[in-house]
Amino acid sequence: MAGINMQQLMKQAQQMQKKLAEAQESMNEVTVDASAGGGMVKVTVDGNMQLQSVTIDPDALDPEDVDMLQDMIVAAVNEAYRGVAEIANKRMSAATGGMGVGMPGMPF
Repeated sequence: MAGINMQQLMKQAQQMQKKLAEAQESMNEVTVDASAGGGMVKVTVDGNMQLQSVTIDPDALDPEDVDMLQDMIVAAVNEAYRGVAEIANKRMSAATGGMGVGMPGMPF
């Protein structure tokens, strides 16, 4: 391991750890809105992947077609989750210089 400056390596690791913590903290401020069924179902998910709100257009309430409403809710929530994951991936990638993103065991 000749030529490796362990002190410099440790300093870089600490800087990366700080950037990761900042990126993770910034996700607390993120909200993603998504919709399905032409806007008949709207949801909001926060940066911690918590569903914050669901809005259903009264026109979507058809007792004869509950399955469609359920599908729209699932589609909207999944779209919002994808949006949060995309934002998290970008922030984590920026914090790590692209290292670790998409690696097994990494949450983002």
